[in-house]
Amino acid sequence: MRVVLQLVKNASVEVGGEKVAQIGKGFLLFAAFTPGDDEDVAKKMAEKICKLRIFPDETGKTNRSLDDVGGRILSVSQFTLYASVKEGNRPSFSASMRKEEATLLYDAFVLALKKIRPDTVSGIFHADMDVMLHNDGPFTLILDSKELFA
Repeated sequence: MRVVLQLVKNASVEVGGEKVAQIGKGFLLFAAFTPGDDEDVAKKMAEKICKLRIFPDETGKTNRSLDDVGGRILSVSQFTLYASVKEGNRPSFSASMRKEEATLLYDAFVLALKKIRPDTVSGIFHADMDVMLHNDGPFTLILDSKELFA
């Protein structure tokens, strides 16, 4: 599982011109799955994300959590995080989990986030989404389950 996490001042998702999710300060997550991922990985990733202390404190040190700053989470599925352009110029998505399996894991991931942070919102899996964000920092992390939980 791979997640790109961005600190945002605000973020939202629209599908077909209709706003389906919106947050103020918090984490915008882009999440993808690869074969071999399972619900345990999704749950561990959710727990890790919710415990991160990456907002600056009064001295500027990254030491504050979502709870400390009253932040929220917006999660968006993005299978292209496993794209490869190693061979040629057209991306290959062969390392991305098949849609049918990824749907179940994405739902499990969002559910795990909501168990910890009930105010979590998400985009719509496999939809053509317009994601708007006001980056904070910018501060971006790439979390990969193969590195975190190996």
